[in-house]
Parts: sequence; C-alpha cells; structure tokens
Amino acid sequence: MSALLNPPQREAIHYLDGPLLVLAGAGSGKTRVITFKIAHLIREGGISARNIAAITFTNKAAREMMERAAKLLSSEEIRGLTVSTFHSLGMQILRQEAPHLGYKPQFSILDAYDAGKIISDILKSTAKDEVRRVQSQISLWKNDFKTPDQVLLDASNEWESVCARTYLSYQATLAAYQAVDFDDLIRLPVELFERFPEVLGKWQNKLRYLLLDEYQDTNTCQYRLVKLLTGVRGMFTAVGDDDQSIYAWRGANMENLRLLQQDFPKLKIIKLEQNYRSTVRILRAANSVIANNPKLFEKQLWSELGLGEPIHVVQCKDEEHEAEAVVQRLLAHKFECRTDFKDYAILYRGNYQARIFEQALRTHKVPYQMAGGQSFFDKPEIKDVLSYMRLITNPDDDPAFIRALTTPKRGVGAVTLEKLGAWAGQRQVSLFAAAHETGFQSQVQAAQLEPLTQFCAFIDALKMRALREGAGALILEMLAAIGYEAWLYDSEDSPRAAENKWKNVLELAAWLTRKGDEDNKNLIELTQTIALITMLEGRDEGEVDAVKMSTLHASKGLEYPHVFLVGCEEGILPHSESVDNGMVEEERRLMYVGITRAQRSLTLSYCVKRKRAGEWQFVDPSRFISEIGEGDLRHFGRPGAEPLVSKQEGKSRLANLSALLDAKKRD
Repeated sequence: MSALLNPPQREAIHYLDGPLLVLAGAGSGKTRVITFKIAHLIREGGISARNIAAITFTNKAAREMMERAAKLLSSEEIRGLTVSTFHSLGMQILRQEAPHLGYKPQFSILDAYDAGKIISDILKSTAKDEVRRVQSQISLWKNDFKTPDQVLLDASNEWESVCARTYLSYQATLAAYQAVDFDDLIRLPVELFERFPEVLGKWQNKLRYLLLDEYQDTNTCQYRLVKLLTGVRGMFTAVGDDDQSIYAWRGANMENLRLLQQDFPKLKIIKLEQNYRSTVRILRAANSVIANNPKLFEKQLWSELGLGEPIHVVQCKDEEHEAEAVVQRLLAHKFECRTDFKDYAILYRGNYQARIFEQALRTHKVPYQMAGGQSFFDKPEIKDVLSYMRLITNPDDDPAFIRALTTPKRGVGAVTLEKLGAWAGQRQVSLFAAAHETGFQSQVQAAQLEPLTQFCAFIDALKMRALREGAGALILEMLAAIGYEAWLYDSEDSPRAAENKWKNVLELAAWLTRKGDEDNKNLIELTQTIALITMLEGRDEGEVDAVKMSTLHASKGLEYPHVFLVGCEEGILPHSESVDNGMVEEERRLMYVGITRAQRSLTLSYCVKRKRAGEWQFVDPSRFISEIGEGDLRHFGRPGAEPLVSKQEGKSRLANLSALLDAKKRD
C-alpha cells in the first residue's frame, strides 16, 4: 500500500499522535490520503470502523470516498464506518437526540423553496430578490451561530432589523411545524452538545477519530461542531487548501484554518505539494496568480508531468464571437488530437454566461452536459405535485402536508397552522394526524377548521383511489380539483413562465401514466420510485460522452484534460461586486481553482466589448491574465498576436470536421 504514496502522504497517513492539518494543494491526492488513513486507523491504529467518521461537503464526494475505502478494506473491517456530509451527520445526531431539544424524531427537513415560502409569508412579499436576500442573511447568521435575539440587539440599520425580526418569526414557525431547515442540521447539534454535556460525551465516545475533507470550506458552526466532537484529545485529520477557499459568500470562514493552530497548540502541519493532475506550465500559471494573495501557509505546487502546451489566451470581438471561437477551437482540437467530447470543459463565473455557449454547441451539434443543472424533479412546480403524491403515500410527511395545504392556499390561516403545529408537537404526532384529533379541533373555530377538514378528507379520498387507479389520470383529476393551472397563471410573473411550468406538470403526468403502465405500478409505488431517482441522480454523470459545462464554483474537485475558461474580463472574473466589496482575493482563488482543473491544455478567453443592459460596453481583460508569466502564454486574436483562425483555414477545417462527423454517424 505504501508504495503508492509519496513521503508527505505517507507521513500524513501514519501520524496518530494528535491533531493534524494536511495542506493539500490542487490535484495532490487528498482523497487518497483520507481513504488510506481510514485503512491505517482500522488496521494499525486499533480504532474500530464504527468509531471513525469521514466528513465532507457533497454526497458525491462522500460516495466516492466510501467506494474507495471499500476497495482497501474487507466488508468486515469497514462495517459501521461513517462517511457522510456535515449535514447528514447532523441529521443522524438530531434523529437520535431530537427530544432533548423538543423535537419529535420524525421532524421534517424543509428545502430552500419551502423555507423561502415561509419567509415570503412573514415579509408579506412575493418579490423573489427580496425574499432571497433575507433568506441568505438568515442562513449566514445561522452559520455564524447567532440567535435571533442576538442579531435583534446587534442590528445597526433598518434592513438588518427587518431580517432579524423575520428570523425570529421564521424560527417560531419552524418550531410550530416541528421542522428544521438545512442550516439547522448543523446549528442544532452544536446547541444540543453545548447544553447537554452527557449527550456530547456519548457522541465523543462514539466518534473517536474524525477525518475532515475540504476543511477550508467550513463555517463557524461546522468548526464548533468539530471542536465539540474532538474535545481536548483533538483526534482528527483536517485536509484543506487555503488557496481553494471560494465559499465566503456562503458563510465559509478561512479564519478556521488559523483558529486550528490557536485552539490546538499541538497541531502538526504536513504539506502536499506534488500535483498529479496538471502539466508544469498550468501549475506555473496557477502558482503565479495565487502568489498575489497574502498567504496563510506558504506552498508551491510542482509536477512531474512535463512542461506541456503554452496557455492559449484568446481575444474575441464580443460574446457571440467568443462562443463561436471557443466551439470552433474545441472541435478543431478534438479533430486533431482524436479525443472524446467528455475530455473538454467550458467553465464560467456565472450561470448567465452559459446560454450563448449552449446555442453555439447546439448549432455545431456538439453534445454537452450542464454540471449542477436543475433536475426535473427539483423544479418548484414538480415539487408542488410531488408534495401531494408524498402526502397521499405517507400522511405523516409534514413538509409535504404544509406544501400541499398552502399550494394553492386553501383558506387555512397561519394562526390555525401554528395551533396545529403546537398540538402535533405536544402530542408527538404528525400534522395530518393532529388535524383529526378532537382535542385540537376544539381549540379552533368551526369556520377556520372547515377548510382544513375538507383538505384532509380530500387527501384521504385520493389515498383510497391511489391503490387501484392509474397514477397519471388521478394526478390530472387532482390538479383540476385544486385549480393548479389557474393558480400558476395568477402567481407567476408572466403568462410564458406559467405556461412553461404547466407544460412540465403535464410532462410529469404523462411520465406517471407511461411508467405506471410499463411497470404496472400505482401512484404510491411510483412516488417511492421518484424518491429513489432524486436520491441517486447524477450517479453516472461521468459516463456520457459530452462537453461539460460548469460554473467555477461547481467545478471544484473535478478535473478535465482540456479546459476553456471563458469570460476572463474585469467585471466578470473578478466580479465587479467583489471588486467593490474588497473581495478580490476570493476571486483570485476562484481563478486558481479554474486553472487547476486543467490537466493537459488550458484556454482563457475574453471579449473586447460586451452587451450590458442592452448597451455595448468596452471591457478590459482580467487582471489575473497579466499575473501569469508571458513565457507561458500564447496570444490569439489581438493586434500583433496570431490570428484566431484565417477565414479560409477555418472553413476548410470545419468542412473536414463535418465530413468526419457525418461519416461517424453513418457508421
């Protein structure tokens, strides 16, 4: 096993004498270190798998880590190992300890959409931007472990006061619904451990060694959770890279790297600087860009993969020209190097930049795949219908109950809902069950109770029919009964948006009909199938032969042989807001992340002018390009540089390509 490791990796794996920080540069084999260390802890360190937790940030990373650990260990050795995200570990803790905090174990977890609806109701506003701003401020406060009372006292202006008051009402509503949001999955375990030392002792005893991935992305709350769990012994390995900290806007706190040294004076630091991904030129570019940031820890990436191609810098007239130039260069490169489409990625700063590249790719019949694109089952209108399906399947599903009851609104007021939530919490039953109890019914006036009773009867009737009738037809009948189409047209900003959403709903009904017939499944069985689809989605993403399109944020942790980093302009990368707010260092780390995704070739493109709010504006190339040594760059398209492609050459190249693609199709 050791033969596969370099000396610093080996040292990191074998070190068990106390807290350890592994500074892992991009492409330096950090997942290998974590998985090999799990094996070492179990085989040599005398720690049982059930007392080890490896914690990361995404389900995909957790799954990959578990699969790699399973290859190193027998099923007996690995039994009981926890490999999860911070949020699923928090959920596991809460499911077991919920009663300490006044929750029932089947508490509900609200997604951002459901939480946004509650905030929208409190603000009495449907302005999506305003709701989103307040929601993200509340999220940042939760990540900083600040209570509503604290932020009310600290509010320094009217906007902060509005957010603080909304936060207070929002938490009261969540408690009444016996619900938590995504941020509570970390915040509540911290509160639990700080209030109940005996519960903390139990979990410290259970999780005796922690391995923390992407440590630079932790927020204040996550750091507190880690500190509480590891206690004074500090039996953990944190793996991170200060140069790849790009989530400050989401509450990630780079201070946590500095705090580790303060809170754990015996902290050992090991640097992984050998990169196994990229050529020397790509790494030299990354190193020279990031050298302009003040350093928390000095490190210099190096590689044995050869000098490699110079980095191409392409100047384009405007965004249409940029999209066309990038797609033509990609196709020409593919033709010359006999590569696959999946070897290429187009990376950009913001999602809005993608549309024009999608058009160019479609025009040239290039298959592409959007990373982190919204899944069909994640669309709000589909989730509305699914909430009814989930409630028919399981009346105890509280978030489904709340969403179905309020979409469209059924005349059940907030006061009635709060009484219902309080009764359900007291009696430890679901909202649906509580609505049927005479004790609750006696607290509410008949006029307020009637719409709630009618809704429950409506769901009960659908539940009876769901077992024997076709799912698609039943859903269409249900949508007609609740007036969903008319509600869409009333609540959407434009008839076009409502029409698109209704089309998606009809597509879901058609899919239910088709799947029901093919697999002989009723509505309840299909609801469970969908739950599995949404949980497993994205599993085979890597298998499709298609160009990957992704934001820089979503590309972190991934690698591609050939990368086009587009829109490298002042105002886009670095983003104008970041420049105004003094966040250029974070943007520079984002550029560093983009450069270090590339294995063999990297192309940076920028425009001379761009349309902004319907007006043409002349723009400057990104300052980050000038931070790369000229010796590693090759310029195209600007005065005195090589032409992008002469017109004649471009035409004959494309003709060759088209002929080749047509021949392939015929094969």
